[in-house]
Amino acid sequence: MRTVGVEEELLLVDRDSGEPRSMSSAVLAVAARSGDEAFEAELHREQLEFATRPHEAMSDLAEDVAQWRRAAADHAEKLGCAAAALATSPLPVSPTVGTGARHRWLAEEFGLTTQEQLTCGCHVHVAVESDEEGVAVLNRIRPWLSVLVALSANSPFWQGKDSGYSSYRSQVWGRWPSAGPVELFEDAAAYHRQVEAMVATGVVRDKGMVYFDARLSDAYPTVEVRVADVCLEPFTTVLLAMLVRGLVETAAREWRSGEPAADHSVALLRLAAWRASRSGLGDRLVSPRLMRPVPARAAVDALLDHVRPALEDAGDFEEARALGSRLLRHGNGTVLQREAFRRTESLPEVVAECVRRTHSGV
Repeated sequence: MRTVGVEEELLLVDRDSGEPRSMSSAVLAVAARSGDEAFEAELHREQLEFATRPHEAMSDLAEDVAQWRRAAADHAEKLGCAAAALATSPLPVSPTVGTGARHRWLAEEFGLTTQEQLTCGCHVHVAVESDEEGVAVLNRIRPWLSVLVALSANSPFWQGKDSGYSSYRSQVWGRWPSAGPVELFEDAAAYHRQVEAMVATGVVRDKGMVYFDARLSDAYPTVEVRVADVCLEPFTTVLLAMLVRGLVETAAREWRSGEPAADHSVALLRLAAWRASRSGLGDRLVSPRLMRPVPARAAVDALLDHVRPALEDAGDFEEARALGSRLLRHGNGTVLQREAFRRTESLPEVVAECVRRTHSGV
């Protein structure tokens, strides 16, 4: 069984106003005194990140996600703020870039792009046996990543306004010059040559700044899928992890059996990603197989069908299908945020609702 772990970025907000607060250093200090080592700083001081341990059983991953979300809430509460699983701030904000050397370099080099990157994502790591297997997986999961964007979408608001997008975080993140989908790689050596060539340009600081939609992790023997918004409710994070592990296992099996990767161009993959960012689960998506418009539900069903054998072998299929149906029925984070705003006509109340849902049960 392949292990899977997630990294989640949370937004620190004022408990009363809902406005982001630059409290990450203080929250990290509280966490350190409690012995919680899962947390770390992010680019902006209004963010807090945690990483779960790698797990085989999804029930264990769910417990880990719930544990660290609760811990983040507890540490933040001691300082008069709250932790929210929001991929962008609904309220206007002027973010504060962290003080580390890397963060200062990013601010100086990329200017307003860095300043505006107060976005929170969810990265899923799945174990692979080698770089060769990992690159074979990267080649074969490319068409399916846009569906994950739609499922996780949780960022409709930007600087106090409805952006018109389901995942506006994806639009902001795409401003980095190294972000987005990539071409097929012949093998692991070709992948590493590409990364080294990108670093050699001097545009990116190091391998950690190669922000492919999915990449080989530089720190762990994993494939890291990076396209998702941080999910509002923890059950969606678990569903995302199930589907990513299913995609990785399915792709590895296809590689071993000699099945070639779909040769969709980067241009088409970018269009599919844009459509998912714009529409989420509320309209059409681009079919991962045909690169033609289909209803969102049809794209989700196609993803579940694609990974079904891998999910069944892991004992996850029935739960994945149930969680997927729940998400389609009740809506992802974007749907819930917009419903809260229609109901209350108040962005602070939207934030308050999201704080409550962040720490709901898995």
